[in-house]
Amino acid sequence: MQEELNQFQMSDIWDLVPLPSEQNIIGTKWVYRNKLDEDGKVMRKKARLVAQGYSQQEGIDYDETFALVAILESIRILRAYACARNLKLYQMDVKSSFLNAVINKEVFVS
Repeated sequence: MQEELNQFQMSDIWDLVPLPSEQNIIGTKWVYRNKLDEDGKVMRKKARLVAQGYSQQEGIDYDETFALVAILESIRILRAYACARNLKLYQMDVKSSFLNAVINKEVFVS
């Protein structure tokens, strides 16, 4: 959990402010997952702080949605292209990712 909070602090993505009145506050929760090796043993424990999306209302809290997932078909196309061009592919683990965009309004989370 501390590693995740340190990433937020290094990225300078939030400011601690007093609780505003009459603002819609989006809740958060911690999601925990164990990373396993080939033998099924726990290699590492991960924690992610996520927004509680069910408390948001379209048009008030957001206008667009984004999903940062790799689609299996995209991975297959990439691998086929790499094979055709005789390229090497490397796998990497991204510890944290953020949308690189400017939000034009204030969003409050707790």
